[in-house]
Amino acid sequence: MDCPHCQSIRVSSLKRKTSLGYDMFRCKLCRRTFNERTDTPFNFIEVPTDIIFQVLLCRVRYKLSYRDVAELFLLRGFQFTHETVRDWEERFLPHFTEQIRTKRKGKVGKVWLVDETFIRVKGEWCYLYRGIDEDGNLVDVRLSTGEGRH
Repeated sequence: MDCPHCQSIRVSSLKRKTSLGYDMFRCKLCRRTFNERTDTPFNFIEVPTDIIFQVLLCRVRYKLSYRDVAELFLLRGFQFTHETVRDWEERFLPHFTEQIRTKRKGKVGKVWLVDETFIRVKGEWCYLYRGIDEDGNLVDVRLSTGEGRH
C-alpha cells in the first residue's frame, strides 16, 4: 500500500488496528500514520464499509424504504437514522454498483427479461427499461422520453 499523503512506497505495517478493525500503516518518508480507508470515500464514516454495503443492498435489491432499512439495522445493533441511509445511498451507491458490476462482469445469465415502467423524472414522464437476467441481476437500464404515451 502506498502512502496516500506523499505517495511513497516505503510503508511499514503497524501492529495495531483502528477501532473498526482496519490495519494501520506508517510512512517511512513523511512519518504519517494512516489506515486502509484513508484517502477513500469511506474515510470518516464511523461504520464498517461492509455494513454500508449491506444497507445499500437492502435499499437496492429488496426495495426497502430508508426508514425500514434503519429499523432493520437497529434490530441488529446499529443505530442510525433514515437520513443517514439516504446520505449513504447518495454518496456510496456509485461505488457499490461499480463494485458489483466489476465482480459480475461476464457472469450474466443467458435468459434476459425486459420490464418497462412509465415514471415521472423531474416532472416529465419517461419510460424506464430494465434488462434483468434469469438470476434477478440487473443487466442494463435505459431511460427514454415519454413522447407518444396516451
